[in-house]
Amino acid sequence: MVLRRLGESRLGRDGARWLRELNERHAWSHNDYFHSWILANLPDGRAKALDMGCGRGALARILASHFDHVVAADADADMRRIAEITSADVNNVSITGRQLDSWADDSIDLVTMVAVLHHLDIDDALSHIERILTPSGRVLVVGLAPPRSVRDLMWDAVSIVTNPLIGFVHRPWPSPVTAPPPPFPVKDPVLSFDEIGGMVENRLPGAKMRHRIGFRHTIEWTKPDV
Repeated sequence: MVLRRLGESRLGRDGARWLRELNERHAWSHNDYFHSWILANLPDGRAKALDMGCGRGALARILASHFDHVVAADADADMRRIAEITSADVNNVSITGRQLDSWADDSIDLVTMVAVLHHLDIDDALSHIERILTPSGRVLVVGLAPPRSVRDLMWDAVSIVTNPLIGFVHRPWPSPVTAPPPPFPVKDPVLSFDEIGGMVENRLPGAKMRHRIGFRHTIEWTKPDV
């Protein structure tokens, strides 16, 4: 209630506008920020990685030096076209429109999703991830969820404070005004952190799901080797 009243006040509106302008001058990618987290948690098996919702293919190109073959999948034709252009010089990355239900059981060592899971039927996607991963294969998800609980709101507050600080570290000088790249397909998340967590625990028992800065959360799970 206090946060809502502050946001509706003139002070809150002026503060929000100041933060927005500051963030725009020192912009950074909240999704690319988590690439280092993904690289720090790769599975032992490195035959094939699947990056679902690959966008322009940045993560797939990074993973290419760690896996025999990386598949970058996106349902959006424009994103696939850009990914094909930017990944043309990487010979072990392939671009496809195939979705999770098209992959064989136990065929993928790593599945990554960055700001993608909320675009899908989450429960269905998790069930396919469990199915297609090899034993000891791993899924690494960077997700979004609207804040609902007190804990969610606290993490959002932390993200609001740290957002410009990270921007200063990554871009200490204000960014020049340039033509923006083609936008990613956008969909607002609907399910809360706790609602997603219930689905994750049901489909991927023992998975680690954590709040993160940058208005994100992460999901990490390794398929049991049985």
